[in-house]
Amino acid sequence: MYVRVKAEVRPTEDIEKVRKAVRNVFNGRVNVIDGEHGLKVIIGESDSAYSLIKLHDLIRIYRILDAARKSLQKGMRGNTIVFKLHKQAAYVGKISFIDSDHESPLGSITFYIESSDPSKLIDWLAPKTSMGKPLWEIDMPKE
Repeated sequence: MYVRVKAEVRPTEDIEKVRKAVRNVFNGRVNVIDGEHGLKVIIGESDSAYSLIKLHDLIRIYRILDAARKSLQKGMRGNTIVFKLHKQAAYVGKISFIDSDHESPLGSITFYIESSDPSKLIDWLAPKTSMGKPLWEIDMPKE
């Protein structure tokens, strides 16, 4: 498994606040690099599902299993899952899946996940529900 997280730091933003937003939803290495047009970019990388444990827990805390599952499945292409989170929500420890950067005025936090079994990863992150309760809980993927 390979997880990459990316968030641009806009000119009006503080690098540390964007870093905090990313760390609130991602548990892996986080670095600042130079991006396009002179912008800084926060990049997170990991080779473990454990880096997604904060995301896993927030999905349950805020009871958005169905919305999360829908967003994750919509972003699945072959062995890759791509999805976006609202950066300002992440900064305050909340989670909001978005479809485009236009839904987050300061841009998004974009996740790129490569997995040998993306369906199993989705089942771990956001299992199917019945009346708001998960139908199952599986162990974190080991890959």
